[in-house]
Amino acid sequence: MSNFTTLCTIRRSKVLIVLMAALFGLVTLTNNFTDYTAYSDYIGRIISMSDTVGNESRRYRAVTSTLFHHRFYWAVITLEIMFTLSFLVGTYQLYRNINAPRHEFHDAKKFAIVGFTTAIFVYFTFYVIVLNEWFDMDSSIQGNGFHWARNNIEFMFLGLIYLVLVKDN
Repeated sequence: MSNFTTLCTIRRSKVLIVLMAALFGLVTLTNNFTDYTAYSDYIGRIISMSDTVGNESRRYRAVTSTLFHHRFYWAVITLEIMFTLSFLVGTYQLYRNINAPRHEFHDAKKFAIVGFTTAIFVYFTFYVIVLNEWFDMDSSIQGNGFHWARNNIEFMFLGLIYLVLVKDN
């Protein structure tokens, strides 16, 4: 394959996008582990609804168990580990097959697809549905992670679409 064809450029851009997602996961995990207390406290405040305003009719949803807060946060971290590892393996697989025939390059996308799908699941299910819709994260005095989660979902979803739908043969 020539060094600067459209096909070559598309394939390299796919590798780069999966690598960027892997780097995002690595930085996110680094933050989660190096500042665990701050992030777990934030999750705990949201789930216990201790700093939300204007939601008195929904306070029955609050969960004040610190054990539940930590388990919820560890579920998020575990899935972030899974998508980060999937992105790292996906980056390697795509790079290794960058000059391979179409079917081999296409088959190399599976780990990246798993990574994108898992990331979308994490941020949509945990942050948008559970934390924002159920526990009113958008009413938190301490901070609203909804926009952060939405930005992550947008990048991951667009990355998934680009990886799967753009012609790379």
